[in-house]
Amino acid sequence: MSHFNFLGIPVDGTIIRPAPTVQQRPLSDLEPLIRALLADDAIVEFGWTQYTPYYNDGDPCVFSVDTPWFRTPEDPALEPQLTHQLRLEDGQHPSLGRRQGKWVNGQRYSAYTGPDEERYDRARALTDAFESEAFNQVLLDAFGDHAHITVRRDGITVDSYSHD
Repeated sequence: MSHFNFLGIPVDGTIIRPAPTVQQRPLSDLEPLIRALLADDAIVEFGWTQYTPYYNDGDPCVFSVDTPWFRTPEDPALEPQLTHQLRLEDGQHPSLGRRQGKWVNGQRYSAYTGPDEERYDRARALTDAFESEAFNQVLLDAFGDHAHITVRRDGITVDSYSHD
């Protein structure tokens, strides 16, 4: 028995549908977030990794962009495989500070602790943009697959990213 037809032809079998894709946004929407970080002298560099997994426990292997990392003068320079230590993990960063929050009536309420709330919010804005997956295609087009990207005021470096 067929599930449906395609062009009037009955189709039988198991159809594996990909996860719904997120509506993609243009580079022009991402640019102000990146430029705001580049204009901040206290952000030495920032970056991210992006890749399609080679294997995903039987699930489809889909390109994704990791949460970005941020380095200030207070943070150590790290090898690319360790930069994940400089992400806004659980709302906190070693030198940018932290936001503790909870949801109240569908709104996130959070108190900031750290040296510069506006700087933290700029880093959070880029993190939120990447986590939305709305810029995956523009970043894939710009930097390719299996890449570790480092952004500094004087240029962007793209290194090959090897992962499991």
